[in-house]
Amino acid sequence: MTDRRPPEDHPFAEFFSEPEQPATRREARVQTPTRRSRSHRSGKGPRRWVVPLIVTVVIVGLLGGAGVFLYNTFGAQVQSMLAGKESDDYTGSGTGEVMFVINSGDDGSVIAENLQAADVVKSSGTFYDLLLQSDPVFQPGTYKLASQMSSRAALDALQDPANKVDYTATIPEGTTAAGVLQILADATGMPLADFQAAAANYTALGVPAEAPSIEGFLFPATYTFEPGQTPTDMLQAMVNRTFQSLDTAGVAPADRFRVLTLAALIQKEAGSDEDMYKVSRVFLNRIDQGMNLQSDATVAYGAGHTNVETTQAERDDASNPYNTYANPGLPVGPISNPGDVAIDAALHPADGPWLYFVTVNLDTGETVFSTTEAEHDAAVQQLQEWWAEHPEYR
Repeated sequence: MTDRRPPEDHPFAEFFSEPEQPATRREARVQTPTRRSRSHRSGKGPRRWVVPLIVTVVIVGLLGGAGVFLYNTFGAQVQSMLAGKESDDYTGSGTGEVMFVINSGDDGSVIAENLQAADVVKSSGTFYDLLLQSDPVFQPGTYKLASQMSSRAALDALQDPANKVDYTATIPEGTTAAGVLQILADATGMPLADFQAAAANYTALGVPAEAPSIEGFLFPATYTFEPGQTPTDMLQAMVNRTFQSLDTAGVAPADRFRVLTLAALIQKEAGSDEDMYKVSRVFLNRIDQGMNLQSDATVAYGAGHTNVETTQAERDDASNPYNTYANPGLPVGPISNPGDVAIDAALHPADGPWLYFVTVNLDTGETVFSTTEAEHDAAVQQLQEWWAEHPEYR
């Protein structure tokens, strides 16, 4: 075979040299370096790998910088893709407005499902997991939320009383039905006419047919109504509350109308809770003796007054069915909406012989109870003197 090796003084001659034949198998694994290879290892030979190494370092550096940029820009998406799913929660406080209702009895799982159905949160599961960490207490009602809120933002909003939307109406004792309807209209922003129409159909609400109106059956209390409730719903709640009070007092359904008629009169005439039981006795004593009740409050109600002061002509007008000067017995119906104390006074009047009473001080409510007409005339004179000193009340 032709020897193709270069001359010994050729710079790459060492790469064409043939290795010595190993004496044993063990020795075959060890290669004895030549003088050139030893000098190369000691740094004195040719630097064949320096340039490739520098190029490699530069490329790695560039790739590393690009990797940092890409991670900062697309890291969240990449992580989500690596997880094999999209995020199961929205971010931020959402947009727009969503009226969300928590019904009485709704537990955390139901609330979570309803939030997802309304697109307030993205995942009911994520929201429910958050609930398990904090175990919050929810109040039934309507809340103003937003679309596509994070679970945390939605939970915080439901715990903030400022987001609860409702209509609160406080009805003072002795308020007339007309006054109640106006309070409801003011509290809800609904048209007064809608409440008047609902009140006109009072028998559909359970008010006895013998009643001339809904007057007396709208129990005075503080009510909280939810958006979406109609005027009929609200009036029904108030009528039901009246029945509840009558039932608690032991009033039979057949006696409801009579008891409320007397209680409403007591509520309007008495100057204090303590006086209600004596006022009740006066009216019952007069009925027992066949005397007309002679209540200015009933005359004024029938005449459409907002105060109890009446004229002689009005007191003589028998065409006014509420005129207890001209007509015997109780008026044809309640003249106000009485509270629990007035109802109790109608059922449990004080013991006493009184046949007259008059409030002699409208500021304090001081009332004088009399047995004879002469005593009563003297008390009326006290009232006339008080009026003279307080013309602003006329």
